[in-house]
Amino acid sequence: MIKRRAAVGLAATALLVRPGRAQEVDERNWPDRPLRLVVPYAPGGTNDIAARLLAQRLGEAFGQPAVVENRPGAQAILGTELVARARPDGLTLLVAASGPIVFNPATNDRLSYDPLRDLAPVSLLVTFPLMLLVAADSPHRTVADLVAFARANPDKANYGAPAASMQLASELFNQRAATRFQHVAYRGSAEIVTAVASGDLTTAFLDMAPVAGALAGGRVRALAVTAATRLASHPDIPTMVEAGFPDMVVEFWVGVLAPGGTPPGILARLHAECAGLVASPGYRDRMTALFSRPIAETPADMRALIGREIALWRGVAQAGNIRMER
Repeated sequence: MIKRRAAVGLAATALLVRPGRAQEVDERNWPDRPLRLVVPYAPGGTNDIAARLLAQRLGEAFGQPAVVENRPGAQAILGTELVARARPDGLTLLVAASGPIVFNPATNDRLSYDPLRDLAPVSLLVTFPLMLLVAADSPHRTVADLVAFARANPDKANYGAPAASMQLASELFNQRAATRFQHVAYRGSAEIVTAVASGDLTTAFLDMAPVAGALAGGRVRALAVTAATRLASHPDIPTMVEAGFPDMVVEFWVGVLAPGGTPPGILARLHAECAGLVASPGYRDRMTALFSRPIAETPADMRALIGREIALWRGVAQAGNIRMER
């Protein structure tokens, strides 16, 4: 749960102890054992689907089984910690969304892992924007309408968020628009869609997969998307940039990371397979159907992206006094 005005951090945790050193890995015979892909979420969803498609590709490419292991819990911290502590031999990988990599560090100063120290970026797999939603019968037809209402009625304007990532995206909007939409916590996106459709919530920023059915069924309306350009699937929905918010280009992502200290040669081989997967028509079709954009960043570009996003979201969290509870 994320709570405003509650600066409650995690309990102190033991320092990460890395079993083994990168130079001890025999790269010539790598991989000599099965690979493990840790997904810090329950089965299902874009993250898990991408991981299973990647596992199939790695198994075929390297001649070793690649097994997906779901380790959900604690804002994806449990699975992320597992990989951060693993031996840096390229056999244990993390397939995670941006939540535990850039949002958790932004909301918790006592996190037990440092994404830039304890994890080595391999590649992005997909990115996806958010939609700004209102009820289908809402009087707010544009983002400007919504902002005007919120400024005039700060005690009536609220938003729902199921996770730190959506809350911080909503708070970024609050800060850019000079509004005070109040946060209402929900357990999942489906509940938020229902609350927006019924008018219990004024608005919400959500990713497109859980919204698609309600949008197509006319229960909710999208005022804007946080992508840099309009979506091919919904060309009638303007971007936040078009709505007057150039700093509201927000795309979440799913990517692959290895334990920090994994040899660069192994990272390069893993990245090459990720890039091959992303370029394959079957993968692209599957991800596009899930409203995601296939993309494979290099390890260096992904590291730079992580650094920029941690800085951005840490600033948003500090300005909004948002801290994580575990």
